[in-house]
Amino acid sequence: MLARLLLWRVRGLVLAGLISVCLVSCTPSSGPPRAVVLDALALQIELTQTSIARTLELPPSIGHPTVSRVRIEEQSVVKMGAHNGVHLLGRFDWQLPGDRIQVDSPFDLYLEQGDKKQSWRLAQQADPSGASELNQQWFTYPLPLA
Repeated sequence: MLARLLLWRVRGLVLAGLISVCLVSCTPSSGPPRAVVLDALALQIELTQTSIARTLELPPSIGHPTVSRVRIEEQSVVKMGAHNGVHLLGRFDWQLPGDRIQVDSPFDLYLEQGDKKQSWRLAQQADPSGASELNQQWFTYPLPLA
Protein backbone atom coordinates (compact mmCIF):
# COMPACT_ATOMS: atom_id res chain seq x y z
CA MET A 1 0.00 0.00 0.00
CA LEU A 2 2.76 2.42 0.97
CA ALA A 3 4.74 1.52 -2.18
CA ARG A 4 1.69 2.22 -4.36
CA LEU A 5 1.15 5.63 -2.70
CA LEU A 6 4.81 6.50 -3.17
CA LEU A 7 4.64 5.46 -6.84
CA TRP A 8 1.63 7.75 -7.42
CA ARG A 9 3.44 10.69 -5.81
CA VAL A 10 6.52 10.14 -7.96
CA ARG A 11 4.35 9.91 -11.10
CA GLY A 12 2.58 13.13 -10.10
CA LEU A 13 5.87 14.97 -9.60
CA VAL A 14 7.26 13.75 -12.92
CA LEU A 15 4.06 14.75 -14.72
CA ALA A 16 4.06 18.20 -13.10
CA GLY A 17 7.70 18.67 -14.13
CA LEU A 18 6.98 17.67 -17.73
CA ILE A 19 4.02 20.04 -17.93
CA SER A 20 6.15 22.90 -16.56
CA VAL A 21 8.93 22.27 -19.08
CA CYS A 22 6.43 22.07 -21.94
CA LEU A 23 4.72 25.31 -20.94
CA VAL A 24 8.00 27.19 -20.69
CA SER A 25 9.42 25.84 -23.95
CA CYS A 26 6.19 26.20 -25.95
CA THR A 27 5.40 29.82 -25.13
CA PRO A 28 6.52 32.34 -27.74
CA SER A 29 9.45 34.56 -26.90
CA SER A 30 8.74 38.14 -25.98
CA GLY A 31 10.74 39.31 -28.99
CA PRO A 32 13.93 41.30 -29.26
CA PRO A 33 15.13 43.47 -26.37
CA ARG A 34 14.10 47.13 -26.47
CA ALA A 35 17.71 48.25 -27.09
CA VAL A 36 17.83 46.08 -30.23
CA VAL A 37 14.64 47.68 -31.58
CA LEU A 38 16.01 51.19 -30.87
CA ASP A 39 19.31 50.37 -32.62
CA ALA A 40 17.48 48.81 -35.58
CA LEU A 41 15.24 51.85 -36.05
CA ALA A 42 18.23 54.21 -35.86
CA LEU A 43 20.13 52.09 -38.39
CA GLN A 44 17.12 52.00 -40.72
CA ILE A 45 16.94 55.82 -40.62
CA GLU A 46 20.70 56.08 -41.32
CA LEU A 47 20.45 53.69 -44.28
CA THR A 48 17.53 55.67 -45.71
CA GLN A 49 19.33 59.01 -45.22
CA THR A 50 22.47 57.63 -46.89
CA SER A 51 20.46 56.34 -49.85
CA ILE A 52 18.70 59.69 -50.29
CA ALA A 53 21.97 61.63 -50.02
CA ARG A 54 23.63 59.35 -52.58
CA THR A 55 20.70 59.71 -55.01
CA LEU A 56 20.70 63.50 -54.69
CA GLU A 57 24.51 63.62 -54.76
CA LEU A 58 24.64 65.29 -51.34
CA PRO A 59 27.22 64.68 -48.61
CA PRO A 60 26.11 62.05 -46.10
CA SER A 61 24.64 63.32 -42.85
CA ILE A 62 26.89 63.30 -39.80
CA GLY A 63 25.79 61.80 -36.50
CA HIS A 64 23.17 59.32 -35.43
CA PRO A 65 19.43 59.91 -35.16
CA THR A 66 17.76 59.89 -31.75
CA VAL A 67 15.00 57.29 -31.41
CA SER A 68 12.46 57.28 -28.57
CA ARG A 69 8.90 56.33 -27.57
CA VAL A 70 8.75 53.06 -29.48
CA ARG A 71 5.26 51.57 -29.49
CA ILE A 72 5.05 48.06 -30.93
CA GLU A 73 1.51 47.42 -32.19
CA GLU A 74 1.99 44.06 -33.93
CA GLN A 75 4.63 41.36 -33.67
CA SER A 76 4.89 38.11 -35.62
CA VAL A 77 7.48 35.38 -36.14
CA VAL A 78 8.80 34.98 -39.70
CA LYS A 79 11.21 32.56 -41.36
CA MET A 80 14.13 34.23 -43.16
CA GLY A 81 15.85 31.47 -45.08
CA ALA A 82 17.50 29.22 -42.48
CA HIS A 83 17.05 31.78 -39.69
CA ASN A 84 14.19 32.90 -37.50
CA GLY A 85 13.06 36.48 -37.53
CA VAL A 86 10.53 38.88 -36.12
CA HIS A 87 8.30 41.29 -38.01
CA LEU A 88 7.38 44.37 -35.95
CA LEU A 89 4.85 47.08 -36.78
CA GLY A 90 4.36 50.19 -34.68
CA ARG A 91 5.17 53.85 -34.18
CA PHE A 92 8.18 55.73 -32.83
CA ASP A 93 9.55 59.23 -32.35
CA TRP A 94 12.84 60.21 -33.96
CA GLN A 95 15.02 63.22 -34.52
CA LEU A 96 17.96 63.85 -36.84
CA PRO A 97 21.20 65.23 -35.35
CA GLY A 98 21.13 69.04 -35.20
CA ASP A 99 17.41 69.17 -35.97
CA ARG A 100 14.95 70.58 -33.41
CA ILE A 101 11.94 68.82 -34.91
CA GLN A 102 10.94 65.46 -33.48
CA VAL A 103 8.90 63.27 -35.84
CA ASP A 104 6.30 60.62 -34.94
CA SER A 105 6.39 57.93 -37.65
CA PRO A 106 5.09 54.43 -38.29
CA PHE A 107 7.60 51.62 -38.74
CA ASP A 108 7.66 48.24 -40.44
CA LEU A 109 10.74 46.42 -39.18
CA TYR A 110 12.20 42.96 -39.79
CA LEU A 111 14.82 41.59 -37.40
CA GLU A 112 16.77 38.36 -37.88
CA GLN A 113 17.91 36.46 -34.81
CA GLY A 114 21.42 35.00 -34.77
CA ASP A 115 22.13 31.26 -34.69
CA LYS A 116 22.95 31.23 -30.97
CA LYS A 117 20.03 33.60 -30.17
CA GLN A 118 22.49 36.15 -28.75
CA SER A 119 22.60 38.62 -31.62
CA TRP A 120 20.20 40.39 -33.97
CA ARG A 121 20.44 41.86 -37.47
CA LEU A 122 18.27 44.41 -39.21
CA ALA A 123 16.77 42.68 -42.25
CA GLN A 124 15.44 44.42 -45.35
CA GLN A 125 13.67 42.67 -48.19
CA ALA A 126 15.71 42.70 -51.41
CA ASP A 127 12.49 43.06 -53.43
CA PRO A 128 9.63 44.22 -51.17
CA SER A 129 7.07 43.93 -53.98
CA GLY A 130 8.25 40.51 -55.13
CA ALA A 131 8.23 37.09 -53.50
CA SER A 132 6.50 36.03 -50.33
CA GLU A 133 8.43 36.15 -47.04
CA LEU A 134 9.29 32.44 -47.44
CA ASN A 135 11.05 32.90 -50.80
CA GLN A 136 12.28 36.42 -50.16
CA GLN A 137 15.94 37.41 -50.37
CA TRP A 138 17.14 39.60 -47.49
CA PHE A 139 19.84 42.19 -46.95
CA THR A 140 20.96 42.07 -43.32
CA TYR A 141 22.93 44.51 -41.19
CA PRO A 142 24.46 43.59 -37.81
CA LEU A 143 23.21 45.35 -34.69
CA PRO A 144 25.20 45.94 -31.49
CA LEU A 145 24.85 43.24 -28.85
CA ALA A 146 22.19 44.16 -26.32
